[in-house]
Amino acid sequence: MEPSSASGRMNHYEKGRHTPDVTALQRMADELNVPLNYFFCEDDNTAELACLIDKLSEEDKLLLIKGLSGDTFE
Repeated sequence: MEPSSASGRMNHYEKGRHTPDVTALQRMADELNVPLNYFFCEDDNTAELACLIDKLSEEDKLLLIKGLSGDTFE
């Protein structure tokens, strides 16, 4: 996104005049260092969890799933 048009474009998104496509959302997520699903969280706690989970290794994500679900992985 060009810096000269970014402010105006973001204003249109915030006011609901335009909706960013997934490519634009991914670029914003990359710039903000947050996962894509961050933009779809319904509350601040869920958004914070999405960021924390995104920083986990794949192994730690599996351990978290296992711990929360009670499932075992063979």
